[in-house]
Amino acid sequence: MLETRDGGCHCGRVRFRARIDLEQLSQCNCTICTKKGILHLPAAPDDFELLSGKDSLTVYTFGTGMAQHTFCSHCGMHAFYIPRSQPDQISVNARCLDGIDGPSLKPTGFFDGRHWEAAQCRRIAEGGPAPPAGLSGAVTLKSILDRAPA
Repeated sequence: MLETRDGGCHCGRVRFRARIDLEQLSQCNCTICTKKGILHLPAAPDDFELLSGKDSLTVYTFGTGMAQHTFCSHCGMHAFYIPRSQPDQISVNARCLDGIDGPSLKPTGFFDGRHWEAAQCRRIAEGGPAPPAGLSGAVTLKSILDRAPA
């Protein structure tokens, strides 16, 4: 069930509001998600609002450059990012939601990011959405930042 939740980074500079469904909680075993410890909650761009911290965000990209891994340049927290698998969506880090009990989070979904190409093909074959052709995660991130207060 969709619910509106606020969240943010550790130092409080980056704050967001998102409509998310905790039942869609998933994890990925790729190297960056493993090292960050992120638990994913998908959000459509229209269901995500950056409330503050636009100037505190830094973006890290690697490999294809499709994913936009945002983090707070002050505390280093990865509160949300634009995933390579769905560059038209936002992935909220469930551990960054206000009032969340991290140890009680139990992901029901799994993405085999260590075998990204095969996992993406399998996800789409099982009825998951295919990413829009030609869309870069940078475009989605720019739309979020353009709407955010200065």
